[in-house]
Amino acid sequence: MRWWLVNSLAISLVLGTTGCAQLSYYAQATQGQLGLVASAKPIDQWLADPKVSDQLKQRLTRAQQIRTFAVQALGLPENGSYTRYAELNRPYVVWNVIATQELSMKPVQWCFPVAGCVDYRGYYRKEDAQRFAQELRDQGYEVRVSGVPAYSTLGWFNDPVLSTFIAYPEAEVARMLFHELAHQVAYAPGDTTFNESFATTVESIGVEQWLDEHGSPDSRERYREFRQRKRDFIDLLTQHRQRLEEVFASDISDDEKRNKKALVITSLKQTYHQIKEEKWGGYSGYDQWFNEPITNAHFVLIATYEELVPAFQALHAKAGSLKKFYAEVKAMAKQDKARRREQLSLLLATPSSAQTRVPVQTAPEAPAPTAAAQ
Repeated sequence: MRWWLVNSLAISLVLGTTGCAQLSYYAQATQGQLGLVASAKPIDQWLADPKVSDQLKQRLTRAQQIRTFAVQALGLPENGSYTRYAELNRPYVVWNVIATQELSMKPVQWCFPVAGCVDYRGYYRKEDAQRFAQELRDQGYEVRVSGVPAYSTLGWFNDPVLSTFIAYPEAEVARMLFHELAHQVAYAPGDTTFNESFATTVESIGVEQWLDEHGSPDSRERYREFRQRKRDFIDLLTQHRQRLEEVFASDISDDEKRNKKALVITSLKQTYHQIKEEKWGGYSGYDQWFNEPITNAHFVLIATYEELVPAFQALHAKAGSLKKFYAEVKAMAKQDKARRREQLSLLLATPSSAQTRVPVQTAPEAPAPTAAAQ
């Protein structure tokens, strides 16, 4: 996930017996999650500690204010989540492994109790993620390892604020907290696109309201710039993903598909550099993403986080309030996947839905912005 993401890993606590390989995976997941919980302390304790820097205290106070806003203004769950803070001493909390076939955009899925099937598999140690990624590459898959600064355990644990994102700009911290708390409102097992698109919609609504009430003119302008760059990035990837899907679905030979695929990737990189110089004034925050060898796996989660957002925005406009919107989404989450898609498609077909589209700010595939980059 950004994004996020659902921590299916901790669900291993409810498992009985399983295969040796899976048992090892669940063991690292359980150990990682419990270690995270154990290292977290109430934010008030950090604020009272004279050894804690004033800068961190300011950031933690800001996180507390955002958490209160999430409850009072957005109606998000009021519980122990994000009332504690953990210092991890690493850049990400988990690393996700995403995989596809060479000539397909369909991701490999992994299934877990309660959480259902998801399009990624997470590890608390980067080395473990890279080891598993190499195993998949050896089997012929295209693979990406992506760092994740935050995730949700769906209320199984009181998720803490983490050092992996506390230094982000104010709007980005708010975005992440709103997104992860939204996962506690409604969750459909096995439907990653539904879950993430809903959370992305909530974060978009929440950040706009937060900045309207608490943001300075400077922070609002910086967020506007950030949002536009993110929109440009997502549009660029979406367009080239569609071109790749057309290539893979064509009747040409596999060798021809590989050649055309290479041309699409080249076009992607060239267009990015053009946007970077001509529209972004040389902003380099996405260079790391483009400097990697780009595979099909790099495109997978873009659709996951974006595909259903316009439908959810239309549903929110129709509901008229967040409370009613949440109730509608909860009801959908209890239905089967086909029925959910049917209802969301009907929302997009209504004339009013075209007027509800607002810029979307989340894409976990994008590199996380830093304070300096903003």
